[in-house]
Amino acid sequence: MPEVDGATAEVVRSYLVAAAEEMRAALVRTAFNPVIYEVHDFGISIYDADLRLVAESTGLSRFLGANDYSIRKGVEYVGRDTLRPGDVVLLNYPYWNAAHAYDATLFAPVFVDDALVAFLCVRAHWMDLGAKDPGYVLDSTDVHQEGLLFPGTRVFAEGEPVREIHELIRFNSRMPDAVLGDLHAQVACLRTGERRVAELFATYGQETVGAVVDAVIAAAEQSAREAVGALPQGSWTAEDWLDDDGITDDPILMRVTVTIDGGTFTVDFEGSSPAVPGPVNLPLGATIATCRVAFKAITTPTEQTNAGHFAPLVVRAEPGTLFHAVYPAATFTQWTGTVALELIYKALAQGMGGRLPASSGGDVPGFMMVGVHPDTGSLFAVSNNEPVGWGGTPGHDGIGPANHPCQTQARITPVEVLEAKTGMFFERMEIRTDSGGAGRFRGGPGLRRDIRFVTPGEFLSVIKKTKSPPWASDGGAAPEANRILLFPGTDRERAVSTKRTAVAAGDRVTVLTAGGGGHGDPALRHPDAVREDVADGYVSADAARTTYGVEP
Repeated sequence: MPEVDGATAEVVRSYLVAAAEEMRAALVRTAFNPVIYEVHDFGISIYDADLRLVAESTGLSRFLGANDYSIRKGVEYVGRDTLRPGDVVLLNYPYWNAAHAYDATLFAPVFVDDALVAFLCVRAHWMDLGAKDPGYVLDSTDVHQEGLLFPGTRVFAEGEPVREIHELIRFNSRMPDAVLGDLHAQVACLRTGERRVAELFATYGQETVGAVVDAVIAAAEQSAREAVGALPQGSWTAEDWLDDDGITDDPILMRVTVTIDGGTFTVDFEGSSPAVPGPVNLPLGATIATCRVAFKAITTPTEQTNAGHFAPLVVRAEPGTLFHAVYPAATFTQWTGTVALELIYKALAQGMGGRLPASSGGDVPGFMMVGVHPDTGSLFAVSNNEPVGWGGTPGHDGIGPANHPCQTQARITPVEVLEAKTGMFFERMEIRTDSGGAGRFRGGPGLRRDIRFVTPGEFLSVIKKTKSPPWASDGGAAPEANRILLFPGTDRERAVSTKRTAVAAGDRVTVLTAGGGGHGDPALRHPDAVREDVADGYVSADAARTTYGVEP
């Protein structure tokens, strides 16, 4: 490999990152589905010929490691030697795809002068692939209830659409126009990346680009190893509980041990529950992705990500357990990964509490409505993931309401989109007073949303942490857990976690998301800060007096 000067290396590296961001813009501008173009529920990655991550765009944080895992499985299944210029391959088999069946991964090879020089990958959430229920599947007991499965199937061959596969998708979807539209949007994303990567190689040549990629990955590995070496050394264990698996009401044990020793950062889920009947089991690739989010955040958070950053990370989970689902375990409701991210931080906080916040709201309170739109007569299924409060830190209050740390580049679905595309009308959306845990630095507040239905349909609540509160740190107070109330103020009122419920016009639902945990003794909070909280509506006057001992 030739030696490359620093200026050339930075230009090539930045070009690859810019290419990933241009792929992102192409996807957002052409997608049919609000969860893609509004929420940004996608992940986009560029790899070298050896399938090493070299650049990514902003998207859903937990799709980073998932893309890395799935493209290796997909290329292995298809066979590198069978790939041709213009091919696009679809993979959604959960145990290889590292996600549920509706997170469709498309990948494509990039050829320059008949040489395979790179791979491109885009993962995005589709709304229907023929699962047993429309929208989200909340109570499946095996993967075959969760939709049509593709282990690595060409949807474009040498630049031409494979009509039989497109028609198979069309006839197995309740929303074929939207699903095929999103497929083509992902292909447009890949074609954008192909052009930009080919231009880069045409400008600098394969040897120079290869040398830059080697150097950038090596530098990232060195940075990550230095960061791990500077962390406290030791081993810490934490436990937490999921509400249930969607089949029974039994809580599910999650257990993790994080060990930092000798330049290695090991996350081990030994002691967690065996796989359960319901769809909360996590494929290994999704577990790795969750661990990568936590690892990156505390080692090299300000650096553009590539393969080198994860060299010190080791993830362990025994096959057949909650964190390593194997066929035919149900995997659709993957909120397990969200709660597990907080669990990793809970373990780490025992050894480095001076640099980590308390828990956020602990989960992503999701909801969706499924029904027939009165104006179009077509089926709709539109979702939203609610924000929560973030935990107080050793130096400042938690923010909130904000998206959960596992998906910080994602967004909520705008009210205007939800009301136009579904039968929901939003009567109230406001910050919840007293929802953040008290502390020297309080947790950020959660959110209240009141929904009235103007058409009949089904309301799906998707949440896995309502029975136990998020955790606090260093003497702070834990906040209330998340709550979803069906039919509030009536004799049918009840609290639920993950539930599919038939609703009629005039019915109501209230969504109450948790604030973050408090950090530090509330008695140490400055009185002026408490008074500002009261003025802002974050803390009530009563709580100021009883919790903080401050007269507002």
